[in-house]
Amino acid sequence: MARRPDARPPRGQAPKGPGRGESDPRRGAGAPAPQRANPAPVRPESGIAADPGFVLLGEFGRAHGLNGEVRLKSYTADPTAIGSYGPLTGADGRLVEIASLRPAAGAPDMLIARVAGVSGRNGAESLNRLALYVARDRLGAPEDEDEFFAADLVGLAVVDRDGKSVGTVRAVPNYGGGDLLEIAPATGGSPALLPFTKAFVPEIDVAGRRVVVDPPEDLFAPAAPRDPDAA
Repeated sequence: MARRPDARPPRGQAPKGPGRGESDPRRGAGAPAPQRANPAPVRPESGIAADPGFVLLGEFGRAHGLNGEVRLKSYTADPTAIGSYGPLTGADGRLVEIASLRPAAGAPDMLIARVAGVSGRNGAESLNRLALYVARDRLGAPEDEDEFFAADLVGLAVVDRDGKSVGTVRAVPNYGGGDLLEIAPATGGSPALLPFTKAFVPEIDVAGRRVVVDPPEDLFAPAAPRDPDAA
């Protein structure tokens, strides 16, 4: 779950996390709260991706080795929990049963998976970029009005209090200091991180596909250059 508390961080306190353009290891903040090491793509809404009865849990990547294993990016808070939901539904409608999982090097949310009925590199490659969903009724409902499935927030339009477009939610990361919204600006350029609190995000309309934010003026300001002489 992504939880929206009341607090606004002290003025000038940046959200925890790497600077823009750096490598981006991230972890989830609740189960199943789809979080991502690299943001899940904002998908065109069609088929299962547009069905509110399904929640995005992960996405296959390229084949791993020659024996049918495939890389899997998990968006659940505990990455390996994606294997505990039983058969998942692929974006193309097929049922996918994860037979085994093990951690992959390089990112905490990246796994090496073996899928029932898939053998050989060609079979694994056929899964590349296949998104995996679970029926919402198989998940526990959020406990209160300020908890949301992170997958429900990804792709929402972001506007300010005056209704002016700010951008689009790309991800809901958590670096240990609370949930954040990663926002891709409407004008293009690098995304920015906004604390997911009531002060910064006063209104969330999942059904209306938008969130209202009250961001700092410098939300999309370029990151300060690094001092090469700094220790």
